[in-house]
Amino acid sequence: MKFTVIGGTGLIGTQVVRKLTDAGHEALPAGLSTGLDLLTGKGLDEALEGAQVVVNLANSPTFDDKSLDFFRTSMGNLLAAGEKAGVGHQIILSIVGVEQVPQLDYYRAKALQEELLRQGPTPYSIVRATQFFEFMNAVMSWTSDDETVRLPVTPIQPMASADVASAVFEVATGAPLGGVRNIAGPDRFPLDELGRITLEAQGDTRNVVVDDQAGMFAVIDGEVLLPGPDAHLAATHYRDWVREAH
Repeated sequence: MKFTVIGGTGLIGTQVVRKLTDAGHEALPAGLSTGLDLLTGKGLDEALEGAQVVVNLANSPTFDDKSLDFFRTSMGNLLAAGEKAGVGHQIILSIVGVEQVPQLDYYRAKALQEELLRQGPTPYSIVRATQFFEFMNAVMSWTSDDETVRLPVTPIQPMASADVASAVFEVATGAPLGGVRNIAGPDRFPLDELGRITLEAQGDTRNVVVDDQAGMFAVIDGEVLLPGPDAHLAATHYRDWVREAH
């Protein structure tokens, strides 16, 4: 089969392309670096030519309200081009609990992306993942200084990007779900505890202080980012991953 992987040069995309290629499929990575512009539609027809499946891993360049326009325009262009090309399956990667966090512009934008896909002309699948292990240092950097990292106690159940890529590969090579598959890591943590585990593994002596006003996750109420009982749980544990990564 031929797959076009939009955002195929990113963290998840490169791994999905590799998995598809190793399985004997033709996998074309497409993005700005290959001449594809989702906002203008430039290069879309060429990228989708002959593709039976489109895996859309493209991300907005910003996380503010401009992300709404990005997903609205990019999905409109991609769905129209996919219908023209005869694509039989469109897949997007979204976020567990995304529709329950309307106070965050980016989450509202991803919820809009999901809705546009549902209303589109092509059989579809939505893979919703929890937060990636690889992003923990970035999360801490938002609210840290030389001595202290401030984090809320928001509960999350993060997962490794390799496990995300495996789940996307599995869905992409199967029949369209016509719905959502939730995926998550095996362990739940308060965000502040995850920060302490990360710093210890990296030999970082800074202290983690609980601050329920700190960072993007401070506005999230309760356990909305945790997966439900229907979620597919990956095998990689954060403590093992972070020790091996450092």
